[in-house]
Amino acid sequence: MVDGCNRGGMAEEARRQPVGDVLEFAAETVDAADVRRNPPWQILIVDDDHEVHAITRVVLGEMTFEERPVRFLSAYTARQARSLLAENPGIAAILLDVVMETDDAGLKLVRHIREEMGNRQIRIILRTGQPGQAPERQVIAAYDINDYKAKSELTAQKLYTATVAALRSYQHIATIERGRQGLERVMEAAVHLAGLRSRSQFLAGLVGRASALVTNATTALLCGAGENGGVAILAEAGLPADPPAEAVADIAAALAAAPGDGQVRWGVRHGVAVLRGRDAAPLALCLLGGPFAEGDRPLLELLCTKAAVGLDNLRLYERLNEAQVATVHALGKLAEYKDEVTGDHVKRLGRWATAIARELHARGDFPQELDDWFCDTIGLASVLHDVGKVGIPDAILRKPGRLDEAEMAVMRDHASIGGSILRDACGGDRRGYLSMGAEIAESHHEKFDGSGYPRGLVGDAIPLAGRIVAVADVFDALLHRRPYKKAWDIAEVLDLLRAESGRHFDPRVVDAFLAVLTREGAGV
Repeated sequence: MVDGCNRGGMAEEARRQPVGDVLEFAAETVDAADVRRNPPWQILIVDDDHEVHAITRVVLGEMTFEERPVRFLSAYTARQARSLLAENPGIAAILLDVVMETDDAGLKLVRHIREEMGNRQIRIILRTGQPGQAPERQVIAAYDINDYKAKSELTAQKLYTATVAALRSYQHIATIERGRQGLERVMEAAVHLAGLRSRSQFLAGLVGRASALVTNATTALLCGAGENGGVAILAEAGLPADPPAEAVADIAAALAAAPGDGQVRWGVRHGVAVLRGRDAAPLALCLLGGPFAEGDRPLLELLCTKAAVGLDNLRLYERLNEAQVATVHALGKLAEYKDEVTGDHVKRLGRWATAIARELHARGDFPQELDDWFCDTIGLASVLHDVGKVGIPDAILRKPGRLDEAEMAVMRDHASIGGSILRDACGGDRRGYLSMGAEIAESHHEKFDGSGYPRGLVGDAIPLAGRIVAVADVFDALLHRRPYKKAWDIAEVLDLLRAESGRHFDPRVVDAFLAVLTREGAGV
């Protein structure tokens, strides 16, 4: 491997090691913080000659590169090397012999590393004492190796030079790969955060993604301005920890910085970046742990930039949602103004409709239609089920007795009127309170057997929201007094629901509602 002048007594010392034993060196006391800050480069020696291992360790044992020492791992067969590679994914370079247990064991190991393991980062220096067995030109062309050395020409200086070049190349490739992976995680985090529709979920998701993004981060804190100029922690992830005084000072400085200051503030064990939106107070994202890599800084800045845009979009979504809720309440008040029994009825109806939807969801029914959004929306959307009554004359709407056939025909128009009003109002939005309200208004008087109105829909052709509200509406309407009827006993109402299951009502919805009533002790 090295020339004779470099071997001397060290080679003789290596020869005295029993065959099959690994040459071990005395353990040194190493500070844990120094190891984290400057972890050693791992170099794997793969050679069936024990002397080669010993001399390599002696020649390179004191070597440092970029203020990091080297740590050697030894394998005497390609099979041992495979095990070490699997157990130590951070190996930077391999000094690899060609001829070991077989004439091409080293070359097969190269193929295993590059093709089966998919490891393109590790640098491979092929060393051979039999160049004729593995001709350089053929090996370089056919195998993904980074250097080829005959042992007879490999002096101590050349070995050092080749190793430094391999480590530098590995460092550059690893830096590029970490940056690529970091960018992927940032973009994945941005997509994830963009799908969240509550501020608490967004903040929790942000600190969770941040703690997983940055190397050696143990804790992520999202902070805002507190009372009396202090700092308030809004969300945290990772290991519980209080920020040190210098981190608190950097958080306060970030929150008070001028709008154009997007600089990340780094300390020995913390990093602070600011999220600054268009129309809200800035937030500071603080990471604790370390030591942090230089490449972590731009990733943290990019994450905060994406998160700030996400927060702005979330505020716009919240305002849009608030506007829809206000519209629903206004339309509900309009219907209540026309029909004095509507007020308390719609509140109870919304509660029952939500409970039925959640019960169906828990059972796994209607998986293509039922989701969290549906369950969160149907309660408020059901407020609009009778909004079409604004178009019904008061003489019919408030008549104390039963309606005749002509009056009933007019009354039935309220379903179509309500659907038309709400469809015009929702503007084509298919995922909102008004669009679901339009479905409910049009379909809650349809019957499962097709005998309902206004369109005579049958079974699953009736929108699910309409089928749910139909059951809750009839239940509550019969259970309470109306101008044209007395209140029914709950046992009578439940008997009717069971009798009409499969005719007026969807049987699955009735079963779910009965389960809800049983759970709540409603006399089922």
